[in-house]
Amino acid sequence: MLAFLLRSSILSLRHCNSSRFIRTQTNYVLFRYCWHPLSPLPCHFCSRRSVESSREVILCSAFACKMAVAEMGGMLLVPLQFRPSAVPLSMDLDSLSLSASPMFSGMRALPFATPHLSSLKRGRLHAIAMTATVPKEADLQHNLSIPYRGHAQVYHSMHPEKIELFKSLEGWAETSVLQYLKPVEKCWQPQQYLPDPSSEGFLDQIQELRERSAAVPDDYLIVLVGDMITEEALPTYQTMLNTLDGTRDETGASLTPWARWTRAWTAEENRHGDLLNKYLYLSGRVDMMQIEKTIQYLIGSGMEPQTENNPYLGFIYTSFQERATFISHGNTARQAKEHGDLTLAKICGIIAADERRHENAYTKIVEKLFEIDPNGAMLAFEDMMRKKISMPAHLMYDGHDRRLFDNFSLVAQKLGIYTAKDYADIIEHLVKRWNIEKMEGLSSRAQKAQDYVCGLAIRFRHLEERVQAKIKKGPTSAKFSWIFDREVSLL
Repeated sequence: MLAFLLRSSILSLRHCNSSRFIRTQTNYVLFRYCWHPLSPLPCHFCSRRSVESSREVILCSAFACKMAVAEMGGMLLVPLQFRPSAVPLSMDLDSLSLSASPMFSGMRALPFATPHLSSLKRGRLHAIAMTATVPKEADLQHNLSIPYRGHAQVYHSMHPEKIELFKSLEGWAETSVLQYLKPVEKCWQPQQYLPDPSSEGFLDQIQELRERSAAVPDDYLIVLVGDMITEEALPTYQTMLNTLDGTRDETGASLTPWARWTRAWTAEENRHGDLLNKYLYLSGRVDMMQIEKTIQYLIGSGMEPQTENNPYLGFIYTSFQERATFISHGNTARQAKEHGDLTLAKICGIIAADERRHENAYTKIVEKLFEIDPNGAMLAFEDMMRKKISMPAHLMYDGHDRRLFDNFSLVAQKLGIYTAKDYADIIEHLVKRWNIEKMEGLSSRAQKAQDYVCGLAIRFRHLEERVQAKIKKGPTSAKFSWIFDREVSLL
């Protein structure tokens, strides 16, 4: 594990070969992220093009960078890689990275400053830099082999005065949000839908389950496993909610309605992954070792919803995501029934019902924000839609396939479980749910945001045909470690 040292020093750095870190005694300099895993563009510091070569150069992947960001209170710490001859000395690092690196596209403002390349003199750089003590390179390559799609990070974008707004809404949340939770004694539990280990017929029940699941095709299994892994990454989602200013659980056992909602929501969601995990384990159809590795990788990688510690953005994101999971689980329930596994159909159906109830809670919160701060809520809605909603498991990885999430998504699209059309339908649903089209009295800026979100679903549907045409030019099948490396059609 990286032990990041919170100190700053003025360093005189020797230029080294681009395949290595710039090193000062036992420390490595980290100050700028230069990682483009899916881009054919060359790194403007090391001038390499291939993904594998980039990985040799840049060993600070998602796990390390996230640790660094957390430790440094928002400063992005990354390996410094440069070759003075490859970059014009008149160009500063800020403008270079913003124009050259896909991860910085659409960035509003850098949360930190970087030195000018004009400070490079004969392979030396004089700059303020943060340092980090790291293990040897072999350990880094082994531990940090998690694929990462980076975005420019923005922190605490909500005006501090609006924190008071959420405090003033605590009474409303007590009556209007917490009502969407169920008492534990009235909630279903996974054991109700699984073989009873205390009964004499336990083994017979398992055999019945395995016989039912034998009729389920591999491509359906892939989507079911992907959904289960997404649900099992619940610690990440609770962590995300607790980054939101004004609504986070400050103590771990806070009695504010916002904190109680987050904990109880997490407790209800926890049953989903438990149930699907045990069902798949008993089915014998999947490689549980690979699935468990994928879960561990995913939780370790986290997620990038781009919500900026801002509850306006956070609750719009969760409104969208709960709707998406409701649709996905509902469709897996329908197809399980078609495949003859009625118990699995019930399992997916009850999970979908939970997701719908949670969706109602989150959309209720955003509805209230539109009521009391229509301009702020409209701008936040536009912001999240322009960023595009990333799926919670977009950093999914099994230790082998760096396209795992993309391939899983293609199978889900092929089966009609969660599709590009569903994405557009959710936008349209939220626009109607929050009565966006009929809102009046908005500022000029908010009116432009209103126009954008109201026309977005139509634009997405027009783009869907182009997307499908591009997909058809890619791989037509893929092997999945989750099902013992059997090949599944993607189209």
